[in-house]
Order: sequence, then structure tokens, then C-alpha cells
Amino acid sequence: MDEHSSRAEQEHELDDPQSDPESHPDRDRDARKQVPVTESIRYRRRAQCAEKSAQELADRLAAAHEQIGRMSEDLESLRVDRRLTDRLMAAGVTDLESAMLIAKARMEADKSLDVEELVARLQSEKRHLFGRASESATARKTSGVRDRAAPGRTALEQAAAKAARTGRQADLQEYLRLRRNVL
Repeated sequence: MDEHSSRAEQEHELDDPQSDPESHPDRDRDARKQVPVTESIRYRRRAQCAEKSAQELADRLAAAHEQIGRMSEDLESLRVDRRLTDRLMAAGVTDLESAMLIAKARMEADKSLDVEELVARLQSEKRHLFGRASESATARKTSGVRDRAAPGRTALEQAAAKAARTGRQADLQEYLRLRRNVL
């Protein structure tokens, strides 16, 4: 019976068109294309890592674009503040902080206002903020600075000579104190 069953299988294989390698050349090609399981696992892991890193890079890029947007807004705000400060100083403002606060509040309320127009309006509406003539605030001396006479300089020179001669720290500190007061 074993012979009979093996013979039946052979006849069945001959009758089966799928068992004939010449009738299905695609099967050999498919067999060659198949990848071992370990290699496919390795490919899948590499693909997952690549997808993960691509997502991380996309997130970092989005964060960078967001940061650039915020920085651009901050830069534009600083430029407007600087132009406003320059115009207010040129107009002769006496209280820069108050004028800046008022100007910023008005600019927030009306975005279409130009800096020049805003300073002109402030000059006409808030005259108490613009007390002196148009001059640079840095050109004048402050009230704390006093002119020193020549005798003070000789004391400074004497202290410098003494500090150089003795080399003591106390003499050097005395010279520096006198120098700070004179200059």
C-alpha cells in the first residue's frame, strides 16, 4: 500500500500544474525575494528608528520656527521702542518713562499710529511732558558732577606718587578714592 500511495502522490504532482517548476517561474523568483525573519526584524527596527528620528526632527523644526516667530516679534517691538525713544528725546521730553508708557498704551489701542504722529499728538496733548527746548539730554552735565579746581589735582598727584613710592595697599586705595572723587 505504501507503493501505491507514493505512486499516487507522484501522479498527482505531475497532474498538478502548481508543482511543475516550469509552469510557475514566478514562484522561484518569489522564493529568491523572500527575506529571512531576523533580517526583516532588523529592517523593521531600523525603519521605526528612522521614523522616530524624523518625528523628533520635525518637532524640533516646528519649535525652532515658533521661536523665530517670537524673536521676530520681540525684535520689531524693540525697534519701535527705540524709534519712539529717539523721537521723544528729540522732541525734548522731560519725563521719558511717563511719555513711553503713554505712547505704548496709545500704540496698543490704535495700531495704525505712526511714531512721528504719536509724538506730535503727545506734544500737543501733554505739554507738561515736554518742558525744555529740543536738545540732547546727554549733552548737559548732571547736577551731581562738579568741576574740580587745580589744587585737587595736586593732592591726587601727591597720593599717586605716595602709592607708587610705598607700594602699600592702603596708599593705593587712598589714591583710588581721591581719583574717583576728582574724575
